[in-house]
Amino acid sequence: MTDCPQPSMVENSKDSQPSAKKFLLILVGSWSDVAGRQKVLLITLVLCGFSYGLLGISSSIPLLILARIPTGIFKHTQSISKALLSDLIPEYERPNVMGRFSAASSVGFILGPVLSGYLVELDGGFYTTSFICSFIFFVNAGVVWTLPYKARLYTPTKELHLTTEVNCETECATLQKEKVKNHSTKSVITTANGVARHKTSNSVWSQCTLVGHNIKGLIHSNLWDVFLVRFLMALANLLYYSNFYLAVEERFNAPPRLIGYLISYGGIIGALSGLIAGSVIGLYNRKVILLLLHSGILTCCTMVMYSVASSIQVVLLCSTVLGFSTTIGRVCITDMELSQGGQQARGTMIGAGQSVTAVARILAPLFSGIVQEFSVCGPPRLGAALALLAVLLMASIHSKLNKTTDAKSKLH
Repeated sequence: MTDCPQPSMVENSKDSQPSAKKFLLILVGSWSDVAGRQKVLLITLVLCGFSYGLLGISSSIPLLILARIPTGIFKHTQSISKALLSDLIPEYERPNVMGRFSAASSVGFILGPVLSGYLVELDGGFYTTSFICSFIFFVNAGVVWTLPYKARLYTPTKELHLTTEVNCETECATLQKEKVKNHSTKSVITTANGVARHKTSNSVWSQCTLVGHNIKGLIHSNLWDVFLVRFLMALANLLYYSNFYLAVEERFNAPPRLIGYLISYGGIIGALSGLIAGSVIGLYNRKVILLLLHSGILTCCTMVMYSVASSIQVVLLCSTVLGFSTTIGRVCITDMELSQGGQQARGTMIGAGQSVTAVARILAPLFSGIVQEFSVCGPPRLGAALALLAVLLMASIHSKLNKTTDAKSKLH
């Protein structure tokens, strides 16, 4: 449900993000709403490719710093990719596709450090690794360039009967969407494919104005309960993993190799969980908020179990359960954000969600260091308490949605 240091728990941008990037996540996401996903994704891939290429030929500290600037600003490709996927697929298939996307990302972030660690040890390995990264970004840019994006855009009216037969979850999502302020309705038109789009001109000022409108609408919306759930769960999971290595070593005298196996095992469980996320949501009859509530309860109980574990076997069990629950929760919270953002604000919502996680990532080391002064089990216990708060908030949201749905059913 969060971007954690462990491969299985990372979402979207897995590398650590400085505080300056929190706003850039929203800005780039909103820019994709205005200028188009394919165009923005292509620009970010090309700039990141140039950045890594420049990194490969860097021979001085100033040039090294200059090479990192484009990457720091525009390396939000996973967030834009999620918004692009949501444009290409119907809503009832989104959890399944997002789960597979999360699984593929987890595999990439498991293999990436291993391959780069091997390459860096070679003569000139750092430069070789930089050029390989640059090449991969340019290859991805070529794939995006050839993607028939407009031809594949999902048309809601074509399969309207399918979405209305799923269950009342669609209605719940619609009720949540109504909480977002409708801003600048004159700047929206309906294209031939039925997708609402902003009227944009070629001027940079016009696009900047619309980006500002999107961000302003998000700030004044009533969706902060969803972002608060994301923040609490992100902080809880980051606290769990913040001292995982040291805690297991101190509590169970585990060797570094065994701890490494545990971390890799958690990554594998996270990847496998992403593959079955769609099926799990199907078992819940697409009641995403209910599944999110149950995954939060499972995460909270697992953290409590880990904090009182007396053997390494219990830690293994906790890694298994937590790898599953956090992956399912991550898919659920992403689906909620995409549903509530509307078709013309999905990038803004995803960027905002990533920014919330970035804030949690900044606070986690501080809180972890403070509570570790009292107990080595302090971080997971604090994480369990935060997860409990998130569960209570999710229960409140679920109750409100059910009451609203029942009221509308009585009217009909």
